[in-house]
Amino acid sequence: MNYNKKTIMDVDVAGKKILLRCDFNVPQDKETGAITSDKRIVAALPTIKYLLEKGAAVIACSHLGKPKGEWKEKLSLAPVAVRLSQLLGQEVIFAKDVVGEDAKAKAAALQGGQIMLLENLRFDPREEKNDPSFARELADMAELYVSDAFGSVHRAHASTAGVAAFLPAVSGLLVAKELEIMGGALNDPKRPFVAVLGGAKVSDKIGVINNLLEKADTIIIGGGMAYTFAKAQGGSIGKSLCESDKLDYALEMIEKAKKNGVKLLLPIDTVAADNFSNDAKRMVVSTMAIPDDYEGMDIGPETTKLFCDAVKGAGTVVWNGPMGVFEFENFAAGTRAMAQALADSGAATIVGGGDSAAAVEQMGFADKITHISTGGGASLEFLEGLELPGVACLLDK
Repeated sequence: MNYNKKTIMDVDVAGKKILLRCDFNVPQDKETGAITSDKRIVAALPTIKYLLEKGAAVIACSHLGKPKGEWKEKLSLAPVAVRLSQLLGQEVIFAKDVVGEDAKAKAAALQGGQIMLLENLRFDPREEKNDPSFARELADMAELYVSDAFGSVHRAHASTAGVAAFLPAVSGLLVAKELEIMGGALNDPKRPFVAVLGGAKVSDKIGVINNLLEKADTIIIGGGMAYTFAKAQGGSIGKSLCESDKLDYALEMIEKAKKNGVKLLLPIDTVAADNFSNDAKRMVVSTMAIPDDYEGMDIGPETTKLFCDAVKGAGTVVWNGPMGVFEFENFAAGTRAMAQALADSGAATIVGGGDSAAAVEQMGFADKITHISTGGGASLEFLEGLELPGVACLLDK
């Protein structure tokens, strides 16, 4: 996969009509529909401002939620248009449809320095099917396609990949930054390169572990997925999470690490609980000897020290997935210590979307991390070494 792609800085955008794919899939209050975090809208501002300042006419588009090809008032992008216009300090013209009469008329009338936003792309069933007729209708409104929705580049949808068949395609500043930092970490990391993997399931991270065993110097495994490794090696894990069909795979990975000379660190002690709640009765036990009526909820103090020490001398650290049930304060210590270790490490630190990004932000370490990826699924597939359709379709430098 070539990550060296043309960006908006490499092409002439002045006076051009630009179809800009953003990630405006913002969280909303279930009752009122109010936007509860505008982080994703703010993340798009550098690209939008650059294009507008250069005199481009910007036709922004995004999905929101999962309307499954049907019009759903609750999933309209109208509130996003309002928030975006507040942030930009200028009107964002809103189209009442995606590629219908309103969108086409407003796109045709759009002048340089103006911005409009199309209605939710997924209101059209053809979007997720990557239908060429829908991609063509989107492309016909513009002269250049700019991809700036990193959270969606792993999807081969009409607006993320299909339009590149009809328009020259380059990346926006957000996607360019992701490609430069994540691509650099995987292709040419400053060593030692330490990968920290957590989260509930081994199955979610099979490809990631496999790929990183070819690249990393040390791999740390915490979170619920560690118990599958413990059981595979003959441990008693009580009621802990375990994927019984992945035991052979866990042993294969342990062997592959030995063969490749990669240090694979697994938990040696665990904070176990008698039920899945913050107020559960707790005890610290060996990860290989969790009582039958207890379940592992966080890495223990010895493991925390082992893992944090491994991060201390690193040149590059990539982290994806929490070390325990960090949503419960009583089981957040392992995840917090890992966030602190990354913040203090002096390494190039990359946190790959999803729960680990949420943990780092909640715990107040975000400003001490080199890069927090904006894409959950996309950053996982990136770490897996898979080709990302929304990146592959962009012009090479």
